[in-house]
Amino acid sequence: MMQTRKLSLIALFSALAFVLMVFISVPLIPTVPFLKIDLSFIPIFMGMMLLDLKSGYLILLIRSLLKLLLNNSGVNDYIGLPMNIVGFMILMTVLYYCLTKNKWHSWIQKGLAVVFGMGALTIVMVVLNYVYAIPLYAQFANFNIGQVFGVFNYLLLAVVPFNLLEGLILVGLSLLILPFVRRLIAMI
Repeated sequence: MMQTRKLSLIALFSALAFVLMVFISVPLIPTVPFLKIDLSFIPIFMGMMLLDLKSGYLILLIRSLLKLLLNNSGVNDYIGLPMNIVGFMILMTVLYYCLTKNKWHSWIQKGLAVVFGMGALTIVMVVLNYVYAIPLYAQFANFNIGQVFGVFNYLLLAVVPFNLLEGLILVGLSLLILPFVRRLIAMI
């Protein structure tokens, strides 16, 4: 692929991911409305699958930088955005290797990619919440999750189901949309 075309696609997917992150985010679990899903993973996934894994990482980082520069929410972004980046990078890496490096039947490959991706995302986010987010929110945002929900309850009843649902929705939508985007990009 020509370098100019690749850079143009990275810029396009980054801008689209930023717009989706800022304007479309909804809570999945009513009892924890601050855990919101955004659809910015979809263009990141498209860039990864149509270009390569490094391009997907670059799109994720550009999207995150745009969020910090143009739509910063203060302490929530300073704590939540690094977690989002790490979680999406893990999810992308698992998906990329499951979908491109294995020679399973297509439906088995996609199913295992979804399961492995959801599992990896969930494990990483539980660990990050426990060692990173919960202490920082208590210190800098005066929000002690341990006092409000209980740490174990929060992790088990909020973080785990949220990340499993998020992984299922984002990867499922991405896999459904990918063939159409692939055809559209081929026509350009």
